[in-house]
Amino acid sequence: MNLRKWFFLFWTALLIGAAGALGTGLIMMLVNGEKTNGLNDFLLYLLILFGSGVMISVYSQMGFFAYLILNYMGKGVFPKRGWQIVQIVLTVLALLDVMFLRLFVGGDRERISDIVLGIIILAAAIVTAYVKVKLTHISALVPTLFFMISVTIVETIGVLRIDVNAATIFIVVPLLLCNAYQMLILHRLVDVSTNRSVGGKAEHLNESRA
Repeated sequence: MNLRKWFFLFWTALLIGAAGALGTGLIMMLVNGEKTNGLNDFLLYLLILFGSGVMISVYSQMGFFAYLILNYMGKGVFPKRGWQIVQIVLTVLALLDVMFLRLFVGGDRERISDIVLGIIILAAAIVTAYVKVKLTHISALVPTLFFMISVTIVETIGVLRIDVNAATIFIVVPLLLCNAYQMLILHRLVDVSTNRSVGGKAEHLNESRA
């Protein structure tokens, strides 16, 4: 990935985060029946939503590059099959943690919102993984699920501590959009030969060139 492609990823992810925050904020505003005092307040509200979406996008991109580094290190430390198993185990633990930790360990028997959040993240991860596999190769299934579930949950820890459902929705929706976008576009930004080797076609490409 060269600098030009990184800039493309950066700015497009910013726009997606901003659009996600704007859409989420406006929908929540309509659902809650909230109103602003005049056009100036409404424009200020839109500006706040836009800025929040941009910050969420930057946060998402930090998590994405941290994941890329972790994935690179994991492949160097573990064998291929072993690293896949580690990712699966961490993904399951992260999902169970966000859905049931406060429900059972914390003694709070009314944390249905945590279960709903876990289901939403899982559904988004499955859809993203399905599309990613269609675009690339079946080998992308486990890494995509790991990133969309484990990394997203780690990124939402801060807002979960606030324990306000509206804030959780406002953060999670743009975060999922940005994470899904970055994962789905990654194969287009890396080197072509590397990208094709994921599908097992690099050798055929070299032979045809020879």
